[in-house]
Amino acid sequence: MAILENELGYSPEEIYSRISPEPVAAASLGQVYRARLYSGEEVAVKIQRPQLLPILTCDLFIMRFAARRLGPLLPLNLGHDLSIIVDEFGTKLFEEIDYLNEGRNAELFAANFQNDPAVKVPEIYWRYSSGKVLTLEWIEGFKLTDIGSIQATSLDTDTLIEICVTTSLQQLLEYGFFHADPHPGNLFAMTDGRMAYIDFGMMDQLNQDTKETLVDAVVHLINQDYVNLAADFVKLGFLTPDTNLEPIIPALEAVLGEALGAKVRDFNFKTITDRFSELMYEYPFRVPAKFALIIRSLVTQEGVALSLNPDFKIVDIAYPYVARRLLKGETPSLRRRLLEVLFKDGKFQWQRLENLLQIARSDEGFDLLPTASLGLQFLMSQEGRYIRERLILAITEDDRLHTEEVQKLWELVKDDVTPTKVLGVAWNAILQSSVERAADWLPPVSALSASLQSTKRV
Repeated sequence: MAILENELGYSPEEIYSRISPEPVAAASLGQVYRARLYSGEEVAVKIQRPQLLPILTCDLFIMRFAARRLGPLLPLNLGHDLSIIVDEFGTKLFEEIDYLNEGRNAELFAANFQNDPAVKVPEIYWRYSSGKVLTLEWIEGFKLTDIGSIQATSLDTDTLIEICVTTSLQQLLEYGFFHADPHPGNLFAMTDGRMAYIDFGMMDQLNQDTKETLVDAVVHLINQDYVNLAADFVKLGFLTPDTNLEPIIPALEAVLGEALGAKVRDFNFKTITDRFSELMYEYPFRVPAKFALIIRSLVTQEGVALSLNPDFKIVDIAYPYVARRLLKGETPSLRRRLLEVLFKDGKFQWQRLENLLQIARSDEGFDLLPTASLGLQFLMSQEGRYIRERLILAITEDDRLHTEEVQKLWELVKDDVTPTKVLGVAWNAILQSSVERAADWLPPVSALSASLQSTKRV
């Protein structure tokens, strides 16, 4: 209470109409009290422990000293001094004890998910906050590990898992701003079915190149393209640019080969992380300091999901998300990556498109027609000229019409396709495209028409 008064310049009684005499939660860096503002809002008051800065400075000095001395003795090919990882952790720790920084992080995170009704971020009350005191909206809910309470309120655990995993993927692959400490105490299930994130002290950011390379890695993993996957690891910093990739490619195939094959549902981050740890003893893989936080975040969230449902499989949610992202292709970079999936050695991969559609449609929230509209707009643009030509050739390649493949795709999408909807989508696509670009369709369509007429005569 003395810290609170010293930081805010008023006594607790002057700020809050009521405040709990004892903390309702406590951790290594601070304590949380429940209070009510005079304006009526229920709030959580987070107060930092005294003398935290000198204590953490001393602890980090000891950790860094040990890392520099013991790091070279460990049988790991980190590729850099272990103290760099300690430095990254220390940087985030010092950011975490700045509660004003935490408040700014919370607002940025909230802005990213402002259109997602399934995610809740507490509001920050800046008037009653400082570097060592943070007053924020009280979240009424249960920790995700409180299985009894979640089941008692009839909340759907699988829905909570889906929210948890999908938001994690969005943080890494879309927004590039991720929660680096998503332990069970920082994730709450609310009685209305939403999931709340709290404690935004430890966050990290990915630049655009890293986000795009991560998407590349996912695409190459789907394609089981281990040559390009190895190159992705170089770009991400897991391998140095001068590394000989020739012996590493079969090692990657051995680790990941079954992950997307017959045993696809056995894929999980913990298993892959453990197997990669084994590779680090034999090959010059290293852990970039930033990715230590990412790996920790992913493995932690997967552990939370498994506590809710021991039969949970990460691919049941991650695959539909990636498929939808690729099929929607909102950006040129995503559209290029979709081409990588659909074309191999210049030939159209019908089975891959069928798989993507099946995966995406396994999510009831996926609407095919808006995706088709985006696809048509892309196809009718100058940028889509190459794929237009490739699609026409794909339908007639090998001197035959691929009617069987087209029929399979039709069976997948026919329930979503009605004449009225299709006309609306097509008209919108045409409006988004110029007449000159639409005219680009005429030569290939004419060629297809002639081919169809020839087939009929035969």
